[in-house]
Amino acid sequence: MHDDSVHKPKLGISACLLGAEVRYNGGHKLSALCSQALAEHVEFVPVCPEMAIGLGVPRETIRLVGDPAAPRALGSRSQLDHSTDLYNFGTRMAAELDGICGYIFMQKSPSCGLERVKVYQANGYPAEGGSRGLYASAFCAARPDLPVEEDGRLNDPVLRENFLTRVFAYAEWQDLLATGPTRRAITDFHARYKYQLMANNPPQYKAIGRLLGDLGQHDPAEFAPRYFSQLMAALRRCATRGTHSNVLQHLCGYLKQSLSPPEKQELGHLIEQYRSGIVPLVVPLTLLKHHFRHHPDDYIARQAYLQPHPENLSLRNAI
Repeated sequence: MHDDSVHKPKLGISACLLGAEVRYNGGHKLSALCSQALAEHVEFVPVCPEMAIGLGVPRETIRLVGDPAAPRALGSRSQLDHSTDLYNFGTRMAAELDGICGYIFMQKSPSCGLERVKVYQANGYPAEGGSRGLYASAFCAARPDLPVEEDGRLNDPVLRENFLTRVFAYAEWQDLLATGPTRRAITDFHARYKYQLMANNPPQYKAIGRLLGDLGQHDPAEFAPRYFSQLMAALRRCATRGTHSNVLQHLCGYLKQSLSPPEKQELGHLIEQYRSGIVPLVVPLTLLKHHFRHHPDDYIARQAYLQPHPENLSLRNAI
């Protein structure tokens, strides 16, 4: 289970989300979720790319214009082109912030937005679908495995839980790399994330399991980044009530010799209530943990799925 005593993972974040008055109008976009709830469990590294490339406060707004596949960032009045500076700064920060385990970007920003950022056309209207902010685009291209999310999407409890699951998995993997990616270490890590992967992405659970079957034929240092890239891509898919229920049923199998028929019936009933949307995930999971405390199993005790992030974040109370 997750150990709250482990060092806090570092997260990059758009500085305005922590209350820094760095927006074009001298304002901020303080996020209570980030500045209060998450700040207890992660260490934030705030960045404002527009300030970093020399734009002051207040300043004219920047707009993305042109081809949505390769937009330019222009000053809305001056038409000064900031594209190269923003893109280069994104590439540079991706290298400098090598110790972070995730990044929270400001939504809709022409520098930081991850998706659906307006890209204006010659007729004055934005293109359908939009694009990605230029700083975020360069940063994410250089760090494709890094968990990233926009602040607005974190208001969705499923997306929030998924993002933080990935952040803490990423942090745990960095600890593994620091001590050396041996075959045993990789195998143990995968065993720990087996049921989390099964919940998020059942097809990739099988595919990555097959990949691990070839580990003995490869140099662990070469194999490790390929494995982890596939794992992080798989974990980007959000678990559903159906896939969570499937994992809960698998975990119940480890208790079949220990529980009485009424206890099995109660647990099965709660899992079905969760599957049907009547209760949140925390309800059957709490009872399951209770039974495992009374009937310990070493393999299950190591499973990240039981507590992939700090318990007092209460992320599974709302999914």
